[in-house]
Amino acid sequence: MSTTTTPASPDPRPGPAPEELAFDVSELPGGARGALEAVLMVADEPLPALRLATVLGLPTAQVEDHLAELAAEYREQGRGFDLRHAGAGWRFYSAPAHADVVGRFVLDRQTARLTQAALETLAVIAYRQPVTRGQVSAVRGVNVDSVVRTLAARGLVVELGTEPSGAVLYGTSPYFLERMGMTSLDDLPPLAPYLPEIDTMSGVDGEPEATP
Repeated sequence: MSTTTTPASPDPRPGPAPEELAFDVSELPGGARGALEAVLMVADEPLPALRLATVLGLPTAQVEDHLAELAAEYREQGRGFDLRHAGAGWRFYSAPAHADVVGRFVLDRQTARLTQAALETLAVIAYRQPVTRGQVSAVRGVNVDSVVRTLAARGLVVELGTEPSGAVLYGTSPYFLERMGMTSLDDLPPLAPYLPEIDTMSGVDGEPEATP
């Protein structure tokens, strides 16, 4: 005698969530915005909206809306800080209006700040990248080998390849954008027209500069 087997009915209950959160941001003080502020306050690098959404357990689009609204609110309130999208994500920065007082504080406590020579070299690389050390030397009129090494060691410039001659090409790093509070190099002030074109520059042999 044959036996007919009735297929089991599908379980109507939802399966377990991939990752259960121990909290509901809507129940925290300040809701999702308060949670975003708390996370951004302790971040030491810009955080992408996707990562923030993962931490809070919210849709990325919703988190992006909250971030944009918070940034607008801070600007309207004239706070001493801004929430900006710079580099690879979002981060708090001091407001431009307070640059003088913040600069005084930083310079008063900074023990390893860049020298004027390093700042000038970094500016040439930022505006004329990709550029070789010889081309930067031609603009500044002195040898910049030690300065470029210092900038590379601090993560502000990186190697972008080589020319057919074998000379290494340098450019600014994502860390440079982060420190400058910029999203891209398009945010640089219009200073480039005052610098000579790359094809007019050649390497120079000058006295080495002191290491900054």
